Amino acid sequence: MTSFGADQKRARRLAFLALAVWPLVSWGTLADKSPATEGAETPQAEAAPTRPALPVAPNRPRPSRAEVIAMIPAVARRHGVEEELVRAVVAAESNYNAHAVSRAGAVGLMQLMPPTAADYGVTSVADLFDPKINLDTGTRHLKRLLRKYNNDYGRVIMAYNAGEGVVDRTNSQVTYLETLNYTEAVITYYRRNGGTKPTQVALNQVRALRGTRDLGKARRLMKKYLDPSLLSLKVKPTLDLKRLNPALHEVGPESKPMFELGASGRP
Repeated sequence: MTSFGADQKRARRLAFLALAVWPLVSWGTLADKSPATEGAETPQAEAAPTRPALPVAPNRPRPSRAEVIAMIPAVARRHGVEEELVRAVVAAESNYNAHAVSRAGAVGLMQLMPPTAADYGVTSVADLFDPKINLDTGTRHLKRLLRKYNNDYGRVIMAYNAGEGVVDRTNSQVTYLETLNYTEAVITYYRRNGGTKPTQVALNQVRALRGTRDLGKARRLMKKYLDPSLLSLKVKPTLDLKRLNPALHEVGPESKPMFELGASGRP
């Protein structure tokens, strides 16, 4: 009987030990599993979307500022666009750098986006680095905008930068900081080049829109950082006080004024 009882005790100890160790073994087995052994059960991480590569400028000398300026009168006359406006746009867009490429992918002297250039039959991005092709295409685009907006230089310049859709959708109330800065810069260059078309209204609008933008920014900051509860004043009613309630004020020779001015002249 003694031997049998000892065997039972040993069996119970082994069973208890197995129950205690089994979760650790199971956890270690699961932890050792890798995506390679899991197979289809482990979802693969999605690849991050890649941004399209920007156009690359050609490996050839680019024309000088003087050479670009000499090309502009002919292309401006050909399309009936004021020469001073074309020069102003070139100065603001690329500073006369025919190999300029923006972070958005705009190309060349007049910083044309390939889809915009394609509307005018220029489907090769490489061609946009050619100064004559770029000037011709950009000037044609300016001409179309001048027709659309009835020679309103402010709207034309805004549309050249922000796009016609934005100008039309906002009724020319474009508040993009880049567009406001761009419009002001082009008008400044235009006047410096001797342009005489009316542009003061456009400048006034830019300044007004800049103020509207700053006011909207201030409101957003207040909404984000200011606790609205600080704006509510919790005033305890005091009209039940005898001296402050006209209905309870005593009338007679012994009555006192509701308010008395002190030496400083304040109540």
